[in-house]
Amino acid sequence: MLTWSPPVLLCLLLHLRSSISFSLKNCTVHAGGASAEVFVDCASRELLTVPDDVPRDATTVKLSYNLLTRVKRNDVEHLTKVKFLDLQSNEIAHIDDGSFLHMRSLTKLQLSKNKLSELTAQLFQGLSNLTHLHLSSNIITFIHPSTFKDLPSLQTVVLDVNRLKEMADIRTLLILPKLRNLTISSNLFTSFQSKDLLLDQPSSLRVLDVSYSIFEAFSISAATFPHLEMIDLSQSAFTWNITDRTSLQNITRLFFSHTKVSSRQIQEILQNMASLKHLRMNYIDEWIREGLLATVCRIPSLRVLELYLNKVPNLSAQVEFCSELVQLDLSCSDVSEVPPGSFRLMKQLSLLNLEVNLLTKVPEDIRNISSLQVLYLSDNLITEVGCEEFSNTSALVELYLDSNRITSLQRCSFENLLKLRILDLNNNLLWKIEGVFSRGPAKLQLLDLSRNSVSVYDDGYFQSLGWLTHLDVSSDKVGRVTSEAFVGLHRLKSLHVSIPLDYECDFRGLKQLENLTISMTISDTRSPPKYSQALFHLKSLRSFHVSCQGFHYGFPLDVPLSMLSSMTQLEEFTADNIYLSAPDPETFRSNSRLRSLKISQTDLSDLDPEMFRPIPDLQSLDLSGTQISSLEFLLQVDFSSLRDLRLCDNDITSINHTLFQFLPSLTLLDLTNNPLTCDCLNAGFILWVMDNNQTQVINGHQYSCSFPVAKKGTNLLDFEVQFCWIDVDFLCFLSSTCLVVLTLLISFTYHFLRWQLLYAFHLFLAFIYDNRNRKQQNPPPYDAFVSYNVEDELWVYEEMLPALEDQQGWKLCLHHRDFQPGKPIMENITDAIYNSRKTICVISRSYLQSEWCSREIQMASFRLFDEQKDVLILLFLEEIPAHQLSPYHRMRKLLKRQTYLSWTQAGRHQAGDRQSPENLLETCDSEGRGGEEGRRGGEKRRGEERTREEERRGEERRGEGGRGERGGEERRGEGGRGEERRGEERRGREERRRGEEGRGGEGRGEGGGEERRGEEGRGERGGGRGGEERRGELK
Repeated sequence: MLTWSPPVLLCLLLHLRSSISFSLKNCTVHAGGASAEVFVDCASRELLTVPDDVPRDATTVKLSYNLLTRVKRNDVEHLTKVKFLDLQSNEIAHIDDGSFLHMRSLTKLQLSKNKLSELTAQLFQGLSNLTHLHLSSNIITFIHPSTFKDLPSLQTVVLDVNRLKEMADIRTLLILPKLRNLTISSNLFTSFQSKDLLLDQPSSLRVLDVSYSIFEAFSISAATFPHLEMIDLSQSAFTWNITDRTSLQNITRLFFSHTKVSSRQIQEILQNMASLKHLRMNYIDEWIREGLLATVCRIPSLRVLELYLNKVPNLSAQVEFCSELVQLDLSCSDVSEVPPGSFRLMKQLSLLNLEVNLLTKVPEDIRNISSLQVLYLSDNLITEVGCEEFSNTSALVELYLDSNRITSLQRCSFENLLKLRILDLNNNLLWKIEGVFSRGPAKLQLLDLSRNSVSVYDDGYFQSLGWLTHLDVSSDKVGRVTSEAFVGLHRLKSLHVSIPLDYECDFRGLKQLENLTISMTISDTRSPPKYSQALFHLKSLRSFHVSCQGFHYGFPLDVPLSMLSSMTQLEEFTADNIYLSAPDPETFRSNSRLRSLKISQTDLSDLDPEMFRPIPDLQSLDLSGTQISSLEFLLQVDFSSLRDLRLCDNDITSINHTLFQFLPSLTLLDLTNNPLTCDCLNAGFILWVMDNNQTQVINGHQYSCSFPVAKKGTNLLDFEVQFCWIDVDFLCFLSSTCLVVLTLLISFTYHFLRWQLLYAFHLFLAFIYDNRNRKQQNPPPYDAFVSYNVEDELWVYEEMLPALEDQQGWKLCLHHRDFQPGKPIMENITDAIYNSRKTICVISRSYLQSEWCSREIQMASFRLFDEQKDVLILLFLEEIPAHQLSPYHRMRKLLKRQTYLSWTQAGRHQAGDRQSPENLLETCDSEGRGGEEGRRGGEKRRGEERTREEERRGEERRGEGGRGERGGEERRGEGGRGEERRGEERRGREERRRGEEGRGGEGRGEGGGEERRGEEGRGERGGGRGGEERRGELK
């Protein structure tokens, strides 16, 4: 089994398309043979435009019976080898000038039955070799004087059924040097007279058709038309002014049919026809009754008289005196009898046509025509042929008695026809022919007895026909052919015979038989076939066709191997409804010269390719209707000479296009009526059909899909093959790999970077929140947000809060009291930072190790960089060496650029008061920025606040000795803090650290204890921070 070609090959097939394609959309191409003619048939396809893929080497192109409305210049200009272009029966109303400029090989152009209204000057430019131009059945009203100047070779012009009125329109036509035939019938001319043409030179015209016209005046002059030989005036009405009798001297053929002219004028015309040889008069019953035929018979030069389609009694009798006739046609005239003596004077009559009449017997007068050579008596009512009918017609060569009612023949019916070569008796009622041909005709070469009722062909029926070469005795009525029925046919070359399965005829004596066609008939006895041994000796046979009519009830009719082995010269073999299954692989072992093989109505699903190995020169193979489902058998033997492959009506669903590379000579492929699938299995075949430049796929562009169901009925070649480029296995591998990598990436990200991603998300939310608040321009509700670790909580409550809230009057945001319960922690942090004018980060080693504290400072630094304002204050509670800050690159970066507070260094500079954070500002940056950025307001505001605080503390000291307990002791008393309160606070912190799992799910700032701010300020922390506030201790 061959596999699919790589995607690269398919891609090349898609893009490397030949300019000469033999698989045209909606067209059929017939090419090949010694003549190298390429016939392109695009007729009756409902085309709206001229196909752009017609092969450049096409010689005949048929585009008739379509819906073309216009011919553009580039539609046909590339068809430089076309000799015949057929555009009739379209809707063409316009043709671009110069459209045929490059078609110098064109000799015949058919434009009839379109909607052309005028012929322009450059319409036929370039057609120097055009000989036939057909423009009938258009609506042409105007012809430019220069229209035909580029047509020097034009011989025949047909302009009938148009709307031409002026003789000037055809003047330029008549002066063409090679014009021979002109048809202008059924136009609007009111007269046709030579004097109106105003020709400068005599016309070369020989045939003039002015039928279906009404002329007020009609005249022909010898000076204008010296070579005119034939005039057709059928279906016309005219007045012929014969002023110059010499003008009729050269007329040899004259046609009348339904001509509306008086018989007197016709007589006058005929009396001046001294050279008339051929006269046709149809539908002239009235003229005949008025005795016109008497005038006709007096024309001395008349040789051919056609009087068919005239319903006049005794018509044959009225031509009695036409003694010089050579051919007489009285067909289709309802002739029932021929009176005696009708033909007795016709001593030169060689052809008599009496077919399609009502004759019941062979006319007796025929036996008096000794010169008769061809006699047509077909389609009559003749019932018998006796011995006297042809007794004196010894010169008869061809006799046609087909389609009559002849039931019997006499032994002497044809014995006097010594020169008879062709005898046609098919389609009669003959039931026996015993002895009819026992005496001749001796020179008979072709005998057709088909479609009769003869049931038995007995010995010696044809023994006297020694010159017979073609014999047809086929009929479904044949019941027996005896063994010596064909004895004596030594020269027989072609035999078509119908025989029963148990036939006994002997072909042994047919030494020169070349073509044998056997039609087997099934009898009611249903007996098995009996092959005559005579068939084993047909060594000269070249064509052998055997078929069986009807169902043979399972009887194997296989042609014996020994029979075919004797036919060593066999070139063509056909077996129709003969084999039940695939023939034996040895069937054709002795037929190496076989060129054509057809096996149909047989189950070849188990076909063995070895059957084709002995016939390497096979050129035509037809296996239609044989249940074949695969073409792989073509790969297993040599079919290098195969040119014609037909596999219609089979079960083929997919086709491996690569097998066609093993068929280098294939020029025609027919796969009609196969259940093809529209999927990637046929992608290569689809491209091959569209792109190959050698093989014509019959109706390839009309193949429809049978599978899948969703695409049933759609066009096979419309399937989108580009989706098939990627190998399925590779696609699965790539998808699986991507899925695994994506899974690993998601797992890694979740395990190591989930907090960073969450942080980035909240940074984005913060950015949006900041932009929204900036647009609203609302003042922040807090002066500062304090970010600290739980380990530094005591310092914040004892040192920072009293100094900034009580003394300075700042409004601080602390997580334990100001965070909204139930709200996500990151949202609380974001709101706290962006709702505060400053963010104070209390830095310690514990702070640096806390994840939540790290996020708070990162969020604040983002705001710092975004707003480019001093919104971040760093306060170091302890000395942290530089090497310990190295992992915290963001912290180091801030220290280099921002002012920060150092609690420990402030103690060294100001040993007295460590409890005044407003004095701890130390300028560290290179620009000497002061510590005033940590304060809010001016000195005046701070002084006023300080005075109010001192008065309040004084009142408190006077009123009570200490702050009452509200769940814990107050931290703001000026007398200091007792050891008892500190002990309780330490115990509370230890309990909180042991109990809480983290602050992630419960949020920052949910206190389980009491609120620590009294009316004057700070409330005491009793019972811990509650609600578990470990901000960032989780790793």
